[in-house]
Amino acid sequence: MMPFTYNGLPSRVIFGQGTLAQVAEEVRSLGGSRVLVLSTPEQEGQARQVLDQLGELGGDVFPGARMHTPVETTEEAMRALASLGADGVVAIGGGSTIGLAKAIALRTGLPQVAIPTTYAGSEMTPILGETKDGLKTTQRTLEVLPETVIYDVDLTLGLPVGMSGTSGINAIAHAVEALYAKDRNPIVSLMAEEGIAALARSLPTIAGTPADATARSDALYGAWLCGACLGSVGMSLHHKLCHTLGGSFDLPHAETHTIVLPHAVAYNAEAAPDAMARIARALGVEDAAAGLFDLASAVGAPTSLGALGFTVEDIDRATEIATRNPYWNPREVEAEGIRRLLADAQAGQRPASEEAHQ
Repeated sequence: MMPFTYNGLPSRVIFGQGTLAQVAEEVRSLGGSRVLVLSTPEQEGQARQVLDQLGELGGDVFPGARMHTPVETTEEAMRALASLGADGVVAIGGGSTIGLAKAIALRTGLPQVAIPTTYAGSEMTPILGETKDGLKTTQRTLEVLPETVIYDVDLTLGLPVGMSGTSGINAIAHAVEALYAKDRNPIVSLMAEEGIAALARSLPTIAGTPADATARSDALYGAWLCGACLGSVGMSLHHKLCHTLGGSFDLPHAETHTIVLPHAVAYNAEAAPDAMARIARALGVEDAAAGLFDLASAVGAPTSLGALGFTVEDIDRATEIATRNPYWNPREVEAEGIRRLLADAQAGQRPASEEAHQ
């Protein structure tokens, strides 16, 4: 057994169906007496449902969360928080809303309750990504980790099929990179493989039968595990590329992760053979990169950055940004290889081995 260090994250998790009914009790246990409920504009209806559940503890709804957590949005939410005199926040939604709650917590120290309705996994991480002046920066601190996470499978039953697929593969990306992280350990690797397997078996079922509660439960369970992986160890090339594409080119978060992941895995395949074997086993395939591409196709997710508006002319700029201050990666981050990776992802090509490019 290799020597390792494992840090368990101090968060409380409630998982099941109908668990939203416990939100007031959880806010009260954190000392909350008047909280602000956060959501995107599209999920304001669910936010008001949470407000109703909170009763006297509910202050108001701020339905302005946006992708990539722009600093100006956080400043707007802070004004709403101050005018309400709130002593906590409840975030319902995906990574955009939970990211806003984290940004508020970083600035105020207020407690958070996160209620995920997608499979993004942000709720299980002490990581905050914020965008300012067209650049996305990330930081890791326990100050932004939600104190309580309420997983309610019922809230995911209406998640659109397209969003389910991309959100689920976004979650898989966290587990994939955990398997070859510099600070990986056997505990997180177990969670990573189990998380990939749970999502790989549930996402195709959801694509065909969106209201299948068993598949939805499996997917949410897998997303929890994958998010815990993201929160426990460092990430590598895939996440650096996606932060570049999201922050500097304003590409949608989950779709970008879905498209880039197979190509990032192909880039790292020879440098991380043990991780590739575990990914392939979890997917039930022979080749990890091709299997991830095929999973995206099977759930109807996009497979081309070009479809998101990323052009051939954008490749050089993205390469320069992504290689300027690279994250640790099992394979050296080389500009020519990254340029080729992005070109394949832009065109939507099924990943090929390095030898096929030579």
